[in-house]
Amino acid sequence: MIYAYFILIIFFVAITWIEKQNNNIPKKRKQKNPKFCILIPARDESKVIEGLLKSIQEQTYPIAMKDVYVIVEDKKDKTVKICEKYQTSVFVRKHIELQRKGYALDECIQEIWPKNYDAYFIFDADNILDKDYLKEMLKTFEEGYDIGAGYRNIKNKENVLSVASFLTFSILNGLGNESKNKDTRNITLSGTGFYIHGKWIKKWKGYPFHELTEDYELTLYSIVHNMTSYYNKDAIFYDEQPTTLSTSITQRKRWIRGYFDSRKKYIPQIRKTIERNGTNNGSRYGEILGITPIVLIIVAFLIPLFRDVFVLNQALPISRVLIILGTRFLLLYFIASVLTYLLMEKENKKLKLNTAIKIKASLYHPFFLMTYLPAFFLAITAKEIKWDKIEHKEELTK
Repeated sequence: MIYAYFILIIFFVAITWIEKQNNNIPKKRKQKNPKFCILIPARDESKVIEGLLKSIQEQTYPIAMKDVYVIVEDKKDKTVKICEKYQTSVFVRKHIELQRKGYALDECIQEIWPKNYDAYFIFDADNILDKDYLKEMLKTFEEGYDIGAGYRNIKNKENVLSVASFLTFSILNGLGNESKNKDTRNITLSGTGFYIHGKWIKKWKGYPFHELTEDYELTLYSIVHNMTSYYNKDAIFYDEQPTTLSTSITQRKRWIRGYFDSRKKYIPQIRKTIERNGTNNGSRYGEILGITPIVLIIVAFLIPLFRDVFVLNQALPISRVLIILGTRFLLLYFIASVLTYLLMEKENKKLKLNTAIKIKASLYHPFFLMTYLPAFFLAITAKEIKWDKIEHKEELTK
């Protein structure tokens, strides 16, 4: 067993070294007053769309509201009336049989790309932007990055499940993307709150990412094609998280299926594009591994546990075995809860969670992580997973 842990440590050291062998650095842009547009897929989102439009209107780096494109499926959608109030552009889809966000974006971009925007921002209708979001993102754009993603904050902080759900993105960004920034590796996109440089949109003449997780598909594409990307933690936007476990599992089921479908399509391409002394090999090797390091860590914890079940059961009464195993489980649970609390403390200048919800979320989060197991099972066994609409809580706007 000691040898197995030693090999595991060597594996992680080797991977860390390989992932740092990256030099995918953009060239700075000298461009005055770049022209931005914003795309918002908004199928029946009249409950929440006004909060986003109001926050766009109040940006310290101004954007013309006609350059905000709200994508709907029916001109009778109540969302349209709200858009008229804010004088945004409304795009009504023609091919609503294609029920995924990527298709909605593709259909709209096919029509507007000749306007030659310098960057295309993508948001969900339930997002709200910090007043300096575009101002901060402008810095990333001027640095020359092809893709820039902002800091996802949480809107509904009062629910312990919504906070636990949000922590997935805190881990992805705070531990993952910040590290990738330092190594000049491609960041992992999650959801919305990012831009794509106009030169790529002009090349595609649309949005060719149609998997259930079109954001992760774009991540993999960016690695294959040496696009540069950056996580800007000062460009803050707010996102609503699910407040019921059933909604959360439905959402994660779609993510998991989309994750594996995207990898099936792109990982062979990534392997083929590895070059000797390539500038972006660190991103390639890291993405080929995917969640393998996480799986190995879980296995490293489980093997001693199963070994002890077998050994102890041979030597002790079952009651003693259960007590010993229960004690070890509580120790792991305590460690996971403490790590969760420390993560929230690290991010709390932005999150601003009160102590009570931090304690509750820390205690609940280990159980929330366990519910990835049923979500995974449902994802791999379902014949078809649709782009189901997530119901949002109605917002009160001033």
